[in-house]
Amino acid sequence: MDFSALRFVVMGDVMLDRYLYGKVQRISPEAPVPILELEREENRLGGAANVALNLRSLGCQVSLVGVIGEDSAGSLLMEEAQKVGIDTYGILTDDTRPTTTKIRLIAQKHHLLRVDRESRTLMPPPLQEALRLKLQSLIQTQPHAIVLEDYDKGTLHETLIQFAITTAQKYNVPILVDPKKENFWHYKGATLFKPNLRELGEALQISLSEAPLEKIQEAIHKLRERMLHTYTVVTLSERGVVAYGEEEGFLHFPAHYRNIVDVSGAGDTVISVLAVSLAMQFPISKAVALANLAGGLVCEHVGVVPVPKEMWLDQARKLGLL
Repeated sequence: MDFSALRFVVMGDVMLDRYLYGKVQRISPEAPVPILELEREENRLGGAANVALNLRSLGCQVSLVGVIGEDSAGSLLMEEAQKVGIDTYGILTDDTRPTTTKIRLIAQKHHLLRVDRESRTLMPPPLQEALRLKLQSLIQTQPHAIVLEDYDKGTLHETLIQFAITTAQKYNVPILVDPKKENFWHYKGATLFKPNLRELGEALQISLSEAPLEKIQEAIHKLRERMLHTYTVVTLSERGVVAYGEEEGFLHFPAHYRNIVDVSGAGDTVISVLAVSLAMQFPISKAVALANLAGGLVCEHVGVVPVPKEMWLDQARKLGLL
């Protein structure tokens, strides 16, 4: 299946994921901690940049909008993005903050430690305005959809979010949202809103971790009453995905059996496949089923990886989804 004619804009918190791989054979004499004997290093796109990478791995055209620091991590992120053909027209540099970087130390496929370098403060007003203008010019080209990817790192804020939604509506461009805590209630008017179960529970101030499906459905109704949007998709980790649309009602897709290695980046894959599916004008039931399948596939790999397109398409065909 060819998705090369599809164009997307991804805006949000871009990150660089660094992986330090090695082996542990002894404990430090200085403190009771393992010594990682470093064997190799990898740099990967993370956060909103990983959503863009997922879309590129499916063959789509994608423009990325976000902020990096004036540092080596920012240069590495730009290099990785351009290497895979992501349009970086919308990437701005802020010399007052570091590029958000997650450094993971891994031995024998086990995570030992994660080190984060970041600033969560809002960007200064001139940079906010520059981002708004970049986004506006990209929306005017009428992409097939916009994805807002929020990790609470300071790129997105209420004014910019509402500008994105109202401008997208003006040009009839669907807008999909992967929210986080700080801006959770600022996405009124979005086409698709995709929190995970923990985020939904925190926003509503109720416990949903072990909740039955009926209670989760009640929570979705409360969400929609408070913040209008077209489709709600909630990822449930090992329980799969539940979705709701006014015409479709509730849809639940159990997770496919997987050899789970690492859940990092699964949500990025889910929203990427949802964006592609809606651009292809698939019904929401098919879109969510395809996204649920793809999200499980990436969990079989260590670290943040994009959806393996051919494997995903092959399994989707076998399941009768395509």
